Amino acid sequence: MSELRAEWFRPESITPETAAFNARLEAQVAAAPHATTVPVDETRALRDAMNESKRLAHAEERSFGPVPSRILRPPRIEGVFLWIHGGGWRGGRPWYQEDYLWDLAQSANIATLSVGYRLAPEHPYPAAPDDCEAAALWLVRNAASEFGTDRIVIGGASAGGHLAAVTLQRLRDRHGYTGFLGADMLYGVYDLGGTPWMRTVGETVPAWDWRSMQQGVEWFAGGRDLRDPDISPLYGDLSSMPPALFTIGTRDSLLEDTLFMHGRWLAAGNDAEIAVYPGAVHGFDGQLLAIAAESRARRQAFVRERLGVPAAR
Repeated sequence: MSELRAEWFRPESITPETAAFNARLEAQVAAAPHATTVPVDETRALRDAMNESKRLAHAEERSFGPVPSRILRPPRIEGVFLWIHGGGWRGGRPWYQEDYLWDLAQSANIATLSVGYRLAPEHPYPAAPDDCEAAALWLVRNAASEFGTDRIVIGGASAGGHLAAVTLQRLRDRHGYTGFLGADMLYGVYDLGGTPWMRTVGETVPAWDWRSMQQGVEWFAGGRDLRDPDISPLYGDLSSMPPALFTIGTRDSLLEDTLFMHGRWLAAGNDAEIAVYPGAVHGFDGQLLAIAAESRARRQAFVRERLGVPAAR
């Protein structure tokens, strides 16, 4: 469904469970040093430790040039999901969502490939987009021989949503490929200059605020033109994009990034759905919340639908 609903944005639509979680999160964030004041190596080590339990021993490690990636294969494969992780261009690992990716793989007979692109500030633009392009191009050229199918859906979260949008444009413009069957776009960053919402409300939300955004953009893009479509894909030519599902919460500082990109996707003649979750903050899908379970189920259903495969169980 593409039509927006006013009730999604009303405070009374936020469930007590979501409101209570947000209150706890805001208290935790207020009591901790701001993320931009913590050395990046410490932040990465902490997040690696927090996500270590999600790293699956049976994942295959593959490299495409400098791009280490991880592949999950269910016993039967009917489609492939290319995943690009988030982390503000300066953090995140390809195994951080392996619990979700393995559930998707088993539930729908879908192989997954998660891209371990290079991170800023050590590797600024164009390293991350180049790495995602390289992994995507390898998959497009080798999916049939590697997995027995050339049916591919792309997806990404936060900075990964940004890189997924850039990758779609690069594959079309540089390689003439428009064969992705769908795009699972989870609270992506599409205007690195900052939307009006990001610049105002983004000062008051937990998890990913305006200060964090500014640091990430500076490390990733430096002084480059933030309206260059290869940096801010919202400003690009969005023709011949695959059907997309855009997912966002109303307490996410990237709310307008998704609202604007969803609108531009449709205006370019593409199919697009949008799922807006009242009160949901950045990263809500990884929490033990009803709206998180609802979001995961809808995203998995979208991927299965686009690949044309039924639920395996």
